[in-house]
Amino acid sequence: MERNLAYVEESVVEDEVLLDARERATELGAAPVPASVGALLSMYAQMLGARSVVEVGTGAGVSGLWLLDGMREDGTLTTIDSEPEHQRAAKEAFRTAEIAPARTRLINGRALDVLPRLADGAYDLVFVDASPMEHPLYVEQGVRLLREGGAFILNNALLGGRVPDQSQRDPATQAVRAATRAIAENPELTSVLIPIGDGLLCASRG
Repeated sequence: MERNLAYVEESVVEDEVLLDARERATELGAAPVPASVGALLSMYAQMLGARSVVEVGTGAGVSGLWLLDGMREDGTLTTIDSEPEHQRAAKEAFRTAEIAPARTRLINGRALDVLPRLADGAYDLVFVDASPMEHPLYVEQGVRLLREGGAFILNNALLGGRVPDQSQRDPATQAVRAATRAIAENPELTSVLIPIGDGLLCASRG
């Protein structure tokens, strides 16, 4: 299984801009999404014809670059992070990638304070890469933001294998399980858990 996952990661090639952003992320301690996750984000954005995307957890811009790669050229990425240093690094990555300034809206703040101010049903895709302890709250807010046919994607859905291990009962694991249940039990959503990176829980709103 590990050999298969390693092969999956090696099959995705990143350009110099992404590699530089990944290096900055590591330096800042802002763990970037693996290349396989980034490629999947780009594919989702492309298949949705995404024009309006929300990202929770800007980091150094790695996932944002992948999302922008798949979005429409007139699309806008709204990306939220509480760390100003992360967003400065992301701005540099977007600038280096020659992303037009109008295509990104970087908001510095706590995502759970920002998300309630965003419009219901106005977004094609919501991607969350943030604290597992708050996953249930992100599900509640994220699904509200989606248009019909939109996609909600939650990173770190396996927590290093702790989530499927029923002997693990720590608060973060319990919170991720609660978020997974909330998605599975929502009649408006169709979901799948994809075992790349540290688990990617994907749901579409019907």
